[in-house]
Amino acid sequence: MNARTVISIVLVFLSTLWHQATAQITVANLRTELRSNPIGIDVAAPRLSWQLQGSERSIQQEAYRVLVASSQEKLDQNIGDFWDSGKQLSNNSTHVIYAGRALQSGAAVFWKVKVYTNKGESKWSEPAGWTMGLLHYKDWTGRWIGFDRYFPSDNAETGQLAARYFRKEFTTTKQIKQATAYVMGLGLYELYIDGKKIGDQVLAPVPTDYTKNIKYNVLDVTKSLSQGKHALGVILGNGRFYAMRQAKPYKVKTFGFPKLQMQLMLTYTDGSTEVIKTDDSWKGTTEGPITANNEYDGENYDARKEPTGWANPDFDDKTWLKAAFVQEPGGNYEAQSEGMKVMQDIAPVSIVKKSEGKYILDFGQNFSGWVKMTVSGTRGTAVTLRFAESLTEDGELFTTNLRDAKATDHYILKGGGKETWEPRFTYHGFRYVEVSGYPGVASKSNFVGRFVYDDIPDAGTFMSSNPLINQIYQNAWWGIASNYKGIPVDCPQRNERQPWLGDRPVSAYGENFLFDNANFYNKWLEDIRLSQKEDGALPDVAPAFWRYYSDNVSWPGTYLFIADMLYQQTGDLRVLEKHYPAMKKWMDYMQARYTGPGGIITKDSYGDWCFPPVTIEAGKGKIADKKYPSTLIATSYYYHLLQTIARFSVLIGNERDQTDFVNRAAKMKANFNTAFYHDAGYYGSNSLTDNLLALSFGLVEDTNKEKLSNRIVEIIEKENQGHLSTGLIGTQWIMRTLTDIGRVDLAYKIATNKTYPSWGYMVENGATTIWELWNGNTAHPKMNSQNHVMMLGDLLVWLYEDLAGIKSKEHAFQTVVMKPQVVAGLNDVDASYKSVYGTIQSNWSKRKSTFKWKISIPANTKAEIFLPTTDSSTILESNQKLNNNEDIQILKQEKTGTWLAIGSGDYQFSIKL
Repeated sequence: MNARTVISIVLVFLSTLWHQATAQITVANLRTELRSNPIGIDVAAPRLSWQLQGSERSIQQEAYRVLVASSQEKLDQNIGDFWDSGKQLSNNSTHVIYAGRALQSGAAVFWKVKVYTNKGESKWSEPAGWTMGLLHYKDWTGRWIGFDRYFPSDNAETGQLAARYFRKEFTTTKQIKQATAYVMGLGLYELYIDGKKIGDQVLAPVPTDYTKNIKYNVLDVTKSLSQGKHALGVILGNGRFYAMRQAKPYKVKTFGFPKLQMQLMLTYTDGSTEVIKTDDSWKGTTEGPITANNEYDGENYDARKEPTGWANPDFDDKTWLKAAFVQEPGGNYEAQSEGMKVMQDIAPVSIVKKSEGKYILDFGQNFSGWVKMTVSGTRGTAVTLRFAESLTEDGELFTTNLRDAKATDHYILKGGGKETWEPRFTYHGFRYVEVSGYPGVASKSNFVGRFVYDDIPDAGTFMSSNPLINQIYQNAWWGIASNYKGIPVDCPQRNERQPWLGDRPVSAYGENFLFDNANFYNKWLEDIRLSQKEDGALPDVAPAFWRYYSDNVSWPGTYLFIADMLYQQTGDLRVLEKHYPAMKKWMDYMQARYTGPGGIITKDSYGDWCFPPVTIEAGKGKIADKKYPSTLIATSYYYHLLQTIARFSVLIGNERDQTDFVNRAAKMKANFNTAFYHDAGYYGSNSLTDNLLALSFGLVEDTNKEKLSNRIVEIIEKENQGHLSTGLIGTQWIMRTLTDIGRVDLAYKIATNKTYPSWGYMVENGATTIWELWNGNTAHPKMNSQNHVMMLGDLLVWLYEDLAGIKSKEHAFQTVVMKPQVVAGLNDVDASYKSVYGTIQSNWSKRKSTFKWKISIPANTKAEIFLPTTDSSTILESNQKLNNNEDIQILKQEKTGTWLAIGSGDYQFSIKL
């Protein structure tokens, strides 16, 4: 080997070392089942995900190695005794399926990962972990306990039971290494150890159809226990288990009286174990301070009845009853992911004294949760808190739109000093609170609003130069969060609060840009699947707390929409694999029963639900729940879902089904045009919704697209004076369809209208969330919730994908397509989205003849971006002219601009318009 060769080898070696040192590739945000260090996973082969970070551009993972160990010590020694994946040549960093040893119930698992990239090799990540739940029915050694009967303190007529209190004392004689509690308290529970509440979860567990599945919580209570004497205490509330209304059993499903099964698993330092479980040694009572509770009507609390020390050792429970063994609910037991928490405290903005002891609180924001109150007074003083979304003209609570929900909390003072109280087993949708019976002088500092929703972090941000759009976005955020209650409810205030499928098909898609809601909607998909009838029918409400199986397409079809959203946004193929059989069964069920003459789908229930009255005057005092069934909506939606499930069948490797679905779709398209197309260039009744669906779903023949597009524009511009006229169905497709036909200006006008009907009209009339109805301020109180999401339609999707230009092209944002719509009147958009690969940012501004765009693309992804100039030589990146390299490449030019391919990293583009 000559000297030149040696020098070359040394230089290459040194260059490699330098490159690896400067790349500084790190692996972060390790997640199991899309959760950080979760406690209680009952998936036998969990999916592992991570994100790459580094200072260089165009970082691409080429391989990875995962170590999964039984202890932190072994992981530190790089021993993967559960699983060592070895070096896997793959760019996949999401949903990597655990393929190691079978994991046992309760096992503690530790893992880390390192990656190999085109920019060098990372160090091992910081460790992460998870624990397994109870995987098998036999792992539950306790029995269900409760009282399956009424007590004198219960009010069966109003659906309000007194809370059930249960307790158990035990003694540990050894030093505790690990203690884990597994709790199923139905309908709702709070767990105490030695008088202290365990965990920050509220309204737990999340609601399900308890005859099908029951969610349990797994709580690490090691720090709450030591060697010696202890006491367990559990309070049970009604929740959805004992239904809030039971007068119509044919409509409303109820499950029985509250009940409990739990076990405390103790592992001692000497390796031995012990289980403290629910059995007939527990004692219980209904004579506690929570004298009544339910979700609609509120909670009554008599502090005089507090059994001091009831959850502590050595409490005298001689008057308590022996807990009875009760029948188990019957559902499968499944570990819960995110549950509800108090996510934010909100101070009132004003307090107005109406009379002696009576005040009106204004929190300045419509939200869901309850009020925490501080009060001092004489024993037996009763304070009442009533909740409402708005006020009457004379400043009193407007409660008519609550229907028969009382939405009222009662608190009776025990006396003797300052008392602080908040309810446990109810929530309200409100902005205003009437406080009556308050002793002394009340001030704002005596009250705090507690905003309650599922423990889901924000996923996105959005800000623009248009204050109205920003306010609508904020209203949407508050409305969505307010209606996350373990299920996506329609509203948080009246006697409904049901998970209607029809409210969420496209809304959930938009919600995913605001909230990291994948696990939330995965849970809801399971609720829908388990609600399916043997013949294939799906309900309108899931879980089917209301027994509505009306056999339409647009409501149950949400099952496929949500599955599609989860796959598109997170890349989770297992979602499709799990739910495909049930989705196919429903598709076959609907076609077999409701294919009419001419091959169209004849069954629909709701039509374009809640489309706006022509004028606000026409809608005054009108009840908006009239149904206008539409065979066009049923057929077009079914066609769209045939295309969707055909795509699913390809993804899961079922080509035979794909051929069948494609052929069925082709026939239905022909039948649809025969039945609904008019030679004048429109569809159906010539409504905006009918025409939008035909165009958006690809049902229009190519020769008719321009004519139909013009007709849609004509309806909006001339007949509607620049406004929409769509209900729940049409609003899901209006913004993107207008943008796709080149009329983003018209979509922007609709988004920024302040006159009826529009989202801006809601803002102009004081809304801080989204109304149920376009004319929600004048419609009949029977149906005018002021905190709904169903009329959001595709607005949020449009804000992110079209205005900001953040859209997945393939593999759940592993390739991002970015084409922001630069529309007249909008000068700035600044948005971000936390994808499964990391945060994508798009910040563009337009000033006279200059367009500037800051972009951030996470490592292990790439993007195709569109710049509005046909002269690529004028494009500057970081004030430099473009040069094709691995970071930036010119892909193609169109009539309106230039497409570039870019790698991961931060970019600053500018052009002259």
